[in-house]
Amino acid sequence: MADEYARVYTEKEARGRVIDSLHQEATMWMDRFALTLNGSQELPRLLAKAKAMADTYSAPEEIHGLLSYCQHMIDLMAHIIRSR
Repeated sequence: MADEYARVYTEKEARGRVIDSLHQEATMWMDRFALTLNGSQELPRLLAKAKAMADTYSAPEEIHGLLSYCQHMIDLMAHIIRSR
């Protein structure tokens, strides 16, 4: 019984370390994205440029869908960052 408890406890600690590591990694990337998004308008500017090119050259619907998805992700990350 004690061995089983020790094994379960060890696994729980290991999962906790993995979760902590993943959280730190996600926070690091979110902070980098926040710096990029807040520090400059490069991502939104580049996306606007890509949208204009897609409209000008009658890009396939898949390209417009991808650009819409990118816009959605930028908006979502901006919302998450503001909520922190």
